[in-house]
Amino acid sequence: MYRLLKARIIERVYVPGQRIVIDQIAKELETSSIPVREAIRQLESERLIFYKQNVGPVVAEVNESDYSDTLRVLAVLEGYATVLSAQRFPGNKIKQLKVHNKLMEEALEEFDIIKYSKLNTAFHQMIWEECNNNYLMESIKDTTSRLDSIRGVGSTLYSIRVKESIKEHEEIISLLENGSDFPELEQLSRQHKIKTAEDFERRRLKQT
Repeated sequence: MYRLLKARIIERVYVPGQRIVIDQIAKELETSSIPVREAIRQLESERLIFYKQNVGPVVAEVNESDYSDTLRVLAVLEGYATVLSAQRFPGNKIKQLKVHNKLMEEALEEFDIIKYSKLNTAFHQMIWEECNNNYLMESIKDTTSRLDSIRGVGSTLYSIRVKESIKEHEEIISLLENGSDFPELEQLSRQHKIKTAEDFERRRLKQT
């Protein structure tokens, strides 16, 4: 239930400001209101939903100016996590990363941005989940959840930046595979996210 409602918010099935009618969702999914309420409480803790007086649960409004700041924080977290992961990165995962990157390229060719986004998240998770630092991993998850609440129509995922991102993934894979020096890997991983933030900032300026 939680994953379904979160996906609907991220993919803009439920748009910012929209009221979430618990009984209606429960009826649609042929379940009781209890799991719906539990999912909403979890989404509220992630700031994707808030309770409005005399209205009930509502999809949170998103301030897109937060996107860049949040992404830059994620750049630092993932950069460090990538270096930690590289110290013990499993060889069998290299092949998985290459497959994921290829699937992302195919999704882009099909203009399936939602699929691309999910594959991109999975690609990076396969790297940082090997860092062996639980607090760091939880921090990355929380920061990624915040980004998920911002993504949608008008976000960086709809720019030419995604094509460059695939090429940068190939470079990250190569460094992980060949056991390059850690400072170079951390810099590449960090810049990978920062370039996306910079691209987003440029696009926002053109729209103002």
